[in-house]
This record gives sequence, structure tokens and C-alpha cells, in this order.
Amino acid sequence: MSHHQDSAAAKQDPRLDISDVYLFKGRTGTVFVMNTNPVSADKGFHPEALYEFHIDADDDAVQDLTFRFRFLATEPDGRQAWVLDRLTGYEAIDRNASGALVATGRTQEIVTTADGVNVFVGRAGDPFYLDGTVITSVVTALRNGAAVDLSAFDPQRASNLFAGTNVTAIVLEVPDELIGSGTISLWATTALDDHHGGWLQINRCANPLVSTLFDVTEAGFDDYNATDPHADLDNYGDLVRRKVAGLVAANATHSDPQGYGAAIRDVIFPDVLRYQVGTEADFGAVTRNGRGLTESAPEAMFEIVLNAPVPMGLDAGHATGTLRAVFPYLSAPA
Repeated sequence: MSHHQDSAAAKQDPRLDISDVYLFKGRTGTVFVMNTNPVSADKGFHPEALYEFHIDADDDAVQDLTFRFRFLATEPDGRQAWVLDRLTGYEAIDRNASGALVATGRTQEIVTTADGVNVFVGRAGDPFYLDGTVITSVVTALRNGAAVDLSAFDPQRASNLFAGTNVTAIVLEVPDELIGSGTISLWATTALDDHHGGWLQINRCANPLVSTLFDVTEAGFDDYNATDPHADLDNYGDLVRRKVAGLVAANATHSDPQGYGAAIRDVIFPDVLRYQVGTEADFGAVTRNGRGLTESAPEAMFEIVLNAPVPMGLDAGHATGTLRAVFPYLSAPA
């Protein structure tokens, strides 16, 4: 999981823990995926929380459009009713705004609205794949400004840490004409009712592995997950620049470590997924356009920070289950 349990609140309640976000072209529109409750997917959704897709249309890292899911308590059969609202303009940033109703339904069923919006909420196989030895080596090197030590890694014995595990997924497919043309930016959040008229943002996620690789909570702020993308460069930019510069210097992968660190700072932040509506997704080390379900996002992130490839010996065939060619695209749960 690229953001598995990366905040104290998420560790306390996995229902609020966003593991990954995906953004790609589907069969009938643009697909937004938020995977939560990683590894077990057996606790459903928090009935006092908001689960939100935030979309920025003018590249200022402030949401112009929000799709917000709310859930009722778990029923005796284990399912939950949900409500999806669409919020635009000033309402998009106001968690107390009501917005416009898009759809209602229950978990484990597919809902299609009259204007072509598809929704699936429920358990699914986790499409993320990652070798534990490799991620440990890269994270350790980044933390210490040291050479990446892969001496313990045997490509012939590479294995996916999350093989056979499930997530609780929110999959939303929206006709492109309801989003607009051009490039959009996406991030997802969970927020919990504070019972005092406000909301506590518990988790946020866009690019994979940002919290895992950079330990951004050490930057002196209460919680990276409680902040918003528009403040990323000011809050965490220098931390990332220094860590990347130290890594490439120790590994001799760039002639100008400080310059490379600054360049990657501006690649990572603001932490959003950018996507050209209507095009094929591709999350790679050189170019990134949304994020599909099959790409090796960890390898892309490793190469971005190191300026050299770090193969894991894995591909999408090592992920849980078999992806579906039609909505909701994710595999059935294991």
C-alpha cells in the first residue's frame, strides 16, 4: 500500500486509511478510484466521515469540484448505504456545504445514473504490488542520505507484500463532459466529524509512496495528512529537496545533486495526480498522466528520487486477482 497507515488517526481506524488513488480513462468516462481499509477490507466505511475526490481545473492545487461520499451505519448483512454529492465553486472546499445529489446506493452493487455516472463501493482485490526488500532499501537510503543497498534482494525471489489482500474501494466513473476538457489534478481525502460543527481531515493521497518515502511528518507540522496540496511546496518542499539531493549524491546518479533535488521537489509537489481528460493514463518515471491500475508506480517513484532505475522483478500479474475490463475495473476480492 503506497500510503498504508501513514497517520496516527488512520492507524487507529483503518476505515479512514487511504492506501492508493487511481485516475484513468474508462470505457465511458474518467475513472476515479480511492482504495481504503487496506490489507483486510473487513470494516467498511466510517459513518461519521466524508470520503472525497477533489478535482482542480486551473492548476492552483485548490479544488474546483468535489465528489463526496457519505455512509450510513453497517447493516446486519454487512452492507452500507451511501450518498454521493457533487460540489462546485466555493462549496467544493466547504465540508459543511450540501452540494447536489448525484446518486445513492448500497455497497457491493453497481449504480448507474441517468446521466451516465457509474458508482461501485465495496470490497475488491488490491491492484498495488511492492517488494518489501526493495522498498526498505530505498527508504533507508533516502532517510540516511546513503547508497541504496540491494545486496539482500534476489530478483528471482521477488514477492508482492500485498498479494492476496483486499481493499475497500470507491470507484467512480464520470462522463468527460461532466468534468470538462483539459488537464485536471486530483487528490483524495477522508475527514471525520469533530462533533463541534467541523471536520478533522484524517488522510489524503495522490501520488504513490510520498509519505512512505519522505516521512513528511518530520517537517515540524502536526500531520501531513491534515494539510492541503496548495501548501505542500512551502511546508515540505525543502525537506524533499534535501533528501533527494542527499540520495543522488550518495549514489553518484547526478552531476548536480542540489539542482536535481530542487527539480524533483517540483515534480512531487503539490501532491496531486495530473491528468489530461480523455487520454490514456501512464504513471512513469519520465512522464506521468493520471495513474492506471497496472503500472509499477513504486518503480517509477524509485527512479524519480534516485535518477536511476530500481527494478523490483514484479508486474501487475503479481497483484491480487484479475482486473476486469469493464466497470468497476478492479478485481473481485480474494
